[in-house]
Amino acid sequence: MLQTDKIVFFDLDGTLLGEDKEILASTKEAIRTLQQKGIYTAIATGRTPNSFDWIRRETNIDTFVSINGQYVVFEGEELLSSSLPGGMLREISELTLENGHGLAYCNHQGITVNQPDHPLIWDGFKAWKASYPAIDPHYHTHSAVHQLGLFCSNEEKRMYADQFPDYSFIQWHTTAWDVLPRNASKAAGIAKVLEKMGLETENAYAFGDGLNDIEMFKYVGTAVAMGNAADEVKQAADIVTSSNSDDGILNGLIRLGLL
Repeated sequence: MLQTDKIVFFDLDGTLLGEDKEILASTKEAIRTLQQKGIYTAIATGRTPNSFDWIRRETNIDTFVSINGQYVVFEGEELLSSSLPGGMLREISELTLENGHGLAYCNHQGITVNQPDHPLIWDGFKAWKASYPAIDPHYHTHSAVHQLGLFCSNEEKRMYADQFPDYSFIQWHTTAWDVLPRNASKAAGIAKVLEKMGLETENAYAFGDGLNDIEMFKYVGTAVAMGNAADEVKQAADIVTSSNSDDGILNGLIRLGLL
């Protein structure tokens, strides 16, 4: 294990990835330089691990907090794998099918959805530049589920939030929400990594742009919001850098004095 006293966590969409869902050359070089200086680098994302294998290869990052803290891996070692309870999964699965709403089942192996060719599911995955997922409305009955994705209007989402008060509904697209336990977050996953490394929170840095990054920002020692982040996210950060497509990672690391 690399001996270091600092670690930087990077969100992916809207942060490490540009608007074209590619990694800027300046970002790759900045991460390489951090690693050469002995500063540990990690990913903190809402995505499932299989969707960012290529990013880990291109950045040489082996540690990640994925599925919003529900599945955490440190250099190949699984530190945390949290699944949603069967009763809740059964209830929300029945409700979404009755209401014609899209539902995605997410775990460390990937994403499966409850119905074919749903327009709102398509909208969400096109924003990722991803293909339509596998379809199995009964997936939750035979496989672990770490997080759900709900696809419906904002008004319709309120009905689910009222029905499941112990769960957070975090918007990541116009008509798409991550659904996970209220005590789950990227921050909880980061805590597992810091514990494994023996590092204090003051030595942890995080870059992000989304609403699911706010808990992480509150937890780490120094938080950096991308220039393209929502105002609420910027207000939770210590520093605001340039946008994800305008060398935001490089410029933020320079402002932090890490480069």
